[in-house]
Amino acid sequence: MDKFIYFFSFQDPNVMMVVTGICLLSISSAMVGTFTFLDKKALVGDAISHAVLPGVCLAFMFAGTKNPYWIVSGAFVTGAISTYAITWITNTTKLKEDTVIAAVLSIFFGIGIVMMTQLQQTGNAALSGLDHFIFGNAISIVKEDLWVYGLLAFAVITTILFFYKEFQVMVFNKSFAQSVGLPIKSLEFLFNSLMVLAVVTGIQAIGVVLMAALLITPAAAARFWTDRLDRTLMIAVGFALFSGITGAYISFILPHMPTGPWVVIVLSLLAFLSFFFSFNKGVLTRWMAKRKYQRKIHTDHILKSLYNSREKGMEGIALDTLRHHFPGIKSSINSSIKELEGKGYVTKNEYIIDLTEKGLIEAKRIVRLHRLWELYLTEYMNIAPDHVHESAEKMEHIITPELEAKLDERLNFPKSDPHHSIIPRDKS
Repeated sequence: MDKFIYFFSFQDPNVMMVVTGICLLSISSAMVGTFTFLDKKALVGDAISHAVLPGVCLAFMFAGTKNPYWIVSGAFVTGAISTYAITWITNTTKLKEDTVIAAVLSIFFGIGIVMMTQLQQTGNAALSGLDHFIFGNAISIVKEDLWVYGLLAFAVITTILFFYKEFQVMVFNKSFAQSVGLPIKSLEFLFNSLMVLAVVTGIQAIGVVLMAALLITPAAAARFWTDRLDRTLMIAVGFALFSGITGAYISFILPHMPTGPWVVIVLSLLAFLSFFFSFNKGVLTRWMAKRKYQRKIHTDHILKSLYNSREKGMEGIALDTLRHHFPGIKSSINSSIKELEGKGYVTKNEYIIDLTEKGLIEAKRIVRLHRLWELYLTEYMNIAPDHVHESAEKMEHIITPELEAKLDERLNFPKSDPHHSIIPRDKS
């Protein structure tokens, strides 16, 4: 608890630098990653994050120390070369893009590992901590690192905001962007440069191996919560900030724990929760909505059956008869009847199920929608009366009051359906 208060009180200037750096890094990565994800270039980001490793090693060779200016320059050069190589090979050969990305990623990363191994065997004390660039160590950020990586991240964020509309059109409708005269080639070059810079800014804090996760995962998780670009950006930034700060805090309280893996673990947890529990697209949410809709269909059909029995002069339906009407779903009959009883739609007298006044109004509404839709299909779609029942069975559950009023008006407030059955009214 004391370490938690100390970390978030920002009394230590080193902690302040780490938090500031990780925040700028997270925001820039999430913003670039959102457009990368929407443009279906996630694998390109992964390739770039692995391809910067040879550049980091070359920077060590030339500078002899962990100079952030050299490291940024070297990482940017090899990252840019990998991006150009992917584009050039894809455009000039018959190889698929994913194959090219995998090859470029493996080659560059393999070269980087070989170079790193050779550098570490030289015994140069200035090269200690070089392996931190594999998995990241945010706590090792010093003032000079913050200036370099922070300014780069700020430049990326500013550029994304300045060219927000252009990037939006380029990602969602490239043909339209070309037709209105936008310089697509220049915008693609700029965006690829931003993607490389976003990766470069995170190599020390997150690491080259796991930087792709911070680039793509926040956007992927955010897409489960919204379909709007501006909201996706905000949610992705929020996820990236939370995971980045949490990973940095864990590195602070556990000094030998690298930052990158913990950032990815937190991000993975957020993505997992989004995948299952988001409001519109979560797996469990959709499953629950589907189950709710299926229950509604079942209860609507029971109400309709009870109304049809009323039309035939019967007072209610025996439970066994009702079960016979719905073969294959007998197990849900009792729960549906209990639900209708709870809503006050039906009464259960021993084994006889009957409609209440409230239930009769609801049953009339369902039957009216069914018969209105059958009549509409017959008169306006020229479908034979014996072919409209199945469609009406589906539509009766989803027709809104507004659509019902339009159907009524279009059909001139009809009194009967194509089968000469009376279309019930609330006051009939």
